[in-house]
Amino acid sequence: MANRRRFQTLTQQLYKSTLHRDPPSLLQHLRTLTQIPNLPKNSFHPKSHYTLSTPNFYSSTNFTTYRHFSSDRHDNSDNNDESEEDDSDYDDDDDDVDDDEMREDSENHAVKREYSPEEKEAEAAAIGYKVIGQLQRSDRVFKSYEPVFAVIQIGSHQFKVSNGDCIYTEKLKFCEVHDKLILNKVLMLGSKTQTMIGRPVLPEATVHAVVEEHALDAKVIIFKKKRRKNYRRTKGHRQELTKLRITDIQGIEKPEIPTPEKAATKKVEKAAVAA
Repeated sequence: MANRRRFQTLTQQLYKSTLHRDPPSLLQHLRTLTQIPNLPKNSFHPKSHYTLSTPNFYSSTNFTTYRHFSSDRHDNSDNNDESEEDDSDYDDDDDDVDDDEMREDSENHAVKREYSPEEKEAEAAAIGYKVIGQLQRSDRVFKSYEPVFAVIQIGSHQFKVSNGDCIYTEKLKFCEVHDKLILNKVLMLGSKTQTMIGRPVLPEATVHAVVEEHALDAKVIIFKKKRRKNYRRTKGHRQELTKLRITDIQGIEKPEIPTPEKAATKKVEKAAVAA
């Protein structure tokens, strides 16, 4: 066995020497001893096949060597197909979720629509408000407290407000800061002497307000997870809000607020009557 291996390695080295243009002196000496014919330069293409066969040095023997490559596709094709099928099961679920997220992002980044003045008024009326105009320096809209309350609806939310109150609603589209608004969806009005309930809205009642600020609410964390799928998504959201200041409530009789002077005169009258 040892002699056979030595002879096989010797033949391999001799064959390799035929591929070099300038082989070492030792290989040239071995070539002359064995009388191997010189092969043409383009007789061997390493990328053309995976087996190397040595020439016939003797008529009775032929030695062949085989190369086994780790990247052989023929041997690993079945294993690769199985692994791709296993991975595809997990990829399908992730692709569906990613597609939904891409659709949401595309909707959020869509081109803004341009509204006509009539469309703006119609949509604002559907939400429950109407823009009058900008607040001027000469306007005296802020009044002292009045013992009257109202229940109003803006969008899908309802608020109980009084004169001077501040409320936060979802962002109103077609209004800017310092705009004067009329909130026309009034569900109920009340005071110390009377209460008015709409069916469902009071047609003659209105609530006046001023836009003070467009702000963002506190951040909310949205976390999604699917177990055994290596799927985790974390997002944050801050809701856009509009701050409104209630300035006046109209549509109900407002009771008179007693002033200090009137209270003093009433006390003097009571004392005179008692005497």
